[in-house]
Amino acid sequence: MVKIYIYNEMKKQNIPEEIFSLITEEEIIMFQELQIKIKELNNKTNLTRLINGDDYWVSQVFDSIWPFKTFPNINFDNKKFLDIGSGCGFPGLAYAITHPTSQIYLVDSSKKKTDALKILITEINFKNNIHVINDRIENLAHQSSIRNSFNIATTRAVSNPSTVSEYILPMLKKEGLGVLYCGKWTDKESKNLDKTLEILEGKFKEKKKILLPSNKGTRNIILIQPKNICPKIYPRKVGKPEKNPL
Repeated sequence: MVKIYIYNEMKKQNIPEEIFSLITEEEIIMFQELQIKIKELNNKTNLTRLINGDDYWVSQVFDSIWPFKTFPNINFDNKKFLDIGSGCGFPGLAYAITHPTSQIYLVDSSKKKTDALKILITEINFKNNIHVINDRIENLAHQSSIRNSFNIATTRAVSNPSTVSEYILPMLKKEGLGVLYCGKWTDKESKNLDKTLEILEGKFKEKKKILLPSNKGTRNIILIQPKNICPKIYPRKVGKPEKNPL
């Protein structure tokens, strides 16, 4: 009965069946609950326009979780995970649903969005220990209690790869992994990232490309790692990484 109900609900929203290859029935139910709660919050404050049909299930859910399902040689479970610029919770809450043993940190500079995230994690039965922080990553990264402490750090729809690398690398443990979401990927962007990684004492690990279902475009995932400890001067002051990428 549960499977039939889920299938009927997915069919109503015209959801591509590729989603079933990534998540379980229990996880689908949690994503449906998350969708309902975000819609409720959207009536009070504008969190996201990607909340119906394949805008939600492909552009939010599928896009958030496939990077953590597509590298079979990497274990993404039971990690300390950081989502920078979490917005309405993607990819951070999506990762939390599919990796319930991980500890989650959601960071956003908008108090409106972090207040909404706190409501979501209160009203939905997440199994994780989830922390919500209202601050700029440029400030947080210089706090010794949190710098160099994460197994995984990521950011989605925030900025270009060179800029987000300056946000991510200072937060990672020596063996940590940065997950960069990118649309198009050109030789110029690759060269810019290589230059940035050299300055930040980081290194390229792996890249994968996918065509998202429902003609939602191309997505590249770039994995980066620390080569050595990132110099303490990075990230630079608020706004600098965005205005003047390394």
